[in-house]
Amino acid sequence: MNQVTERRFSGTDRALAVEERVHYQDCVFHDVDWSESTLTACTFERCEFGNVRFNAATFERTAFLQSTLRRCAFFGATFDECKLTGTTFVDCALRPLTVTGGDWGFVSLRGHNLAGIRFGALRLREADLTGADLSKADLRGADLSSARLKGAVLKGADLRGADLDGTPLRDVDVTGAKLDIAQAAHFARAYGAIVG
Repeated sequence: MNQVTERRFSGTDRALAVEERVHYQDCVFHDVDWSESTLTACTFERCEFGNVRFNAATFERTAFLQSTLRRCAFFGATFDECKLTGTTFVDCALRPLTVTGGDWGFVSLRGHNLAGIRFGALRLREADLTGADLSKADLRGADLSSARLKGAVLKGADLRGADLDGTPLRDVDVTGAKLDIAQAAHFARAYGAIVG
C-alpha cells in the first residue's frame, strides 16, 4: 500500500483519477477536483477536506476514518462497502448518492439533506443524524442502534427491520414512515404509551 503522510493538496485536478490502495494520513485537501474518479481500497485517516468535489466519484471498500469534510460535493457519487467511522460532514452536498453496505458508525451528518437516499443494511451505529432530513430514505435493515435522531425528519422513510435499540425517538417526525410491529411499539413507548 502506498503511504502518504502529512501532505497538503490545494487546487489540484484529480478528475477521472484511478487510485488503489493508497493510505493518506493527516493530509489536507483544499479545493481539489476528484470528480468521476475511482478510489478502491484507499484510506483517509485523520484527513481534512475543504471544497473538494467528488461528483460522480466511485468509492469501493474505501475508508474515511476520523476525517472532516467541509463544503464538499458528492453529487451522483457511489459508496460501495465503505467505512466512514468517526467522520464528520459539514455543509456538504450529498444528493443524489448511492450507498451499498458498509460501516458508517459514529459518523456525523447533522442537519444534512439525505432525503430519498438508500441506506438499507448500512451500519449507522451511534451516528449523529440530529436535525437531518431523511424523508423517504430507505433504511430497511440498517443498524441505527444508539443513533442520535433528535429533530430528524423521517417522513415517508422505510424503517422496516432497522435496529433502533437505544435510539431516543422523541422529537422525530415519522409521519407516513413504514414501521414493523416491534418498531411501532418502540415509538409508542418513547411517547409514554403502555404497550402490552
